[in-house]
Formats: sequence, C-alpha cells, structure tokens
Amino acid sequence: MYDNKTFRSITNTANGEVSGDTVFHYHQQEQIVWAEYGGGAIVKGFLIATVQADQSLDMRYQHVNTQGELMTGRCQSTPEWLPDGRIRLHERWQWTSGDQSSGESVVDEVID
Repeated sequence: MYDNKTFRSITNTANGEVSGDTVFHYHQQEQIVWAEYGGGAIVKGFLIATVQADQSLDMRYQHVNTQGELMTGRCQSTPEWLPDGRIRLHERWQWTSGDQSSGESVVDEVID
C-alpha cells in the first residue's frame, strides 16, 4: 500500500520542522514501512513504522535539521483515500527530543 509512494507535507503545526518543501519517499515490506525524507528545514531524515490492522502507521522518526540538531519523535499516521486515489496521511506526532511538544500534520501522496 505504501511502497514506492512519495508524500509531501501540506499542513503542520508551528512547532514542527516538516514543511511543504519536505518530501518523503516511502517503502514497504509486509507490515514494515520506512522512508527517507528531506527538504526545507530538514537536511536528512529517516522513519520506520509498523502497519496496524486499520492500515494506520505507528511510526518513529529521526532527522538532522539545518541547525545541525538531531531530532527524534513518534507519530501515529491515519490514512484517508482521496477521490483521485491518492493517500492522505493525518498525523499526530510528538517530539521525543527537545521540548517534547506535540502537534498535527497532514501529508499527501504526490503523483509524478
């Protein structure tokens, strides 16, 4: 479901570092999903997740931002299928580094 898909952020709360310039490249093998991401305030990032029974993702992420800081967090991503067949992920996340704050974001599948 998630393999070889590309996603881009469309909204994020102010305490997040992901922006519309951040692109995620997803891969999937059975119930394990991982992605590489970067762009905007993020130099290089990686995430790993397990697919839940409802197709949502229980995710952990880590990246290095443009200030050279290593940032980590956890995220629950819930899929929505858009009328054109693309996937939209509704995300509830929390930093496990820095101020430990939480937020919400939305990322949409990008069709090349």
